[in-house]
Amino acid sequence: MTVDLGVIEGYYGLSWTWAARRDTAAFLSRHGYRFFIYAPKADPFLRKRWREEHPVETAEAIAAFSADCRGRAVRFGVGLSPFEIYRSFDAGVKADLGRKLATLDAIGLDDLAILFDDMRGDIDGLARIQTDIVHWIAGRTKATRVIVCPTYYSDDPVLDRVFGARPPRFLEEFGAALDRKIEVFWTGEEVCSREFGAAHLERVAGQLRRKPLFWDNYPVNDGPAMSPYLHLRAFTGRPARVGGLLAGHAINPALQPILTRIPALTLAASYREGDRYAYGAAFVEAAEAVLGPRLAAMVGRHITLFQDTGLERMGEAVGRLRDRYAGIDHDGAQEIVDWLDGKWRTTSTTMADA
Repeated sequence: MTVDLGVIEGYYGLSWTWAARRDTAAFLSRHGYRFFIYAPKADPFLRKRWREEHPVETAEAIAAFSADCRGRAVRFGVGLSPFEIYRSFDAGVKADLGRKLATLDAIGLDDLAILFDDMRGDIDGLARIQTDIVHWIAGRTKATRVIVCPTYYSDDPVLDRVFGARPPRFLEEFGAALDRKIEVFWTGEEVCSREFGAAHLERVAGQLRRKPLFWDNYPVNDGPAMSPYLHLRAFTGRPARVGGLLAGHAINPALQPILTRIPALTLAASYREGDRYAYGAAFVEAAEAVLGPRLAAMVGRHITLFQDTGLERMGEAVGRLRDRYAGIDHDGAQEIVDWLDGKWRTTSTTMADA
């Protein structure tokens, strides 16, 4: 099964370095990943400070990364989250947004994602307001693909608890109003879906009047609940046979760019191998490709501690593991050491500031 695979940096917490982005995009491009959307929550100039231009150094880094991606036949995109712009989409806001779009066009975009996630949504006419804004943007950007993430991007009731009850028939109204050329992100039955199947995707496609572009919140490990864990296991619950029901499949990566590549490779394998896919063997193959046989074997022995036990319950094992991985000269081992040291711990304060 051929599926349009990509990465969307949609995580909270410490951002990847530009070298990590470049190296990861290059690595994954050799394994079927064809788009990369820059949208880390830690970039304030894409979120609450969206009206401001990026500092020159950052703008140059984004432009250089865009050129690098395109040189590898990887579509480059940016995710813009103009915070609660839909509460007052007046002439002043439009002027600011027009300038922002021109700045992003100058960087060089193939994809522009407009992200309304993590914003209040319990307002009348939300679907029409958000689609009108996206149409306004689509008419002014040079990006050849526009994607939107609506405020309610999953069936998960946690969105209603945190951001207000979704308007009745929100998806149906959103899909009916939105231009068919614009794609829609969807995370499934849950924000972090454990699996998805044909019946669910067909129902959502009917509501949205298009195949959803799947935003997969694995192996992301941000936030207070997830950052004490490393998500390393192979993908499961994404049967290749439903790939034809998707417009594409984007992974939200882990905070650790090297280690992210392990599950990323297994997703590509699952689509490539179909019913022959075996997740245990896929993990071993991917881990060896990313880490080499020796380090991959170590990680395989400790994967239960990393992914299931987590930092807060590992006790004295933290120190012992740190000593072992610190003795290995590999960037992946260093990411494990940094994780054991708490480098990537993400707090509720960190998330609230994004």
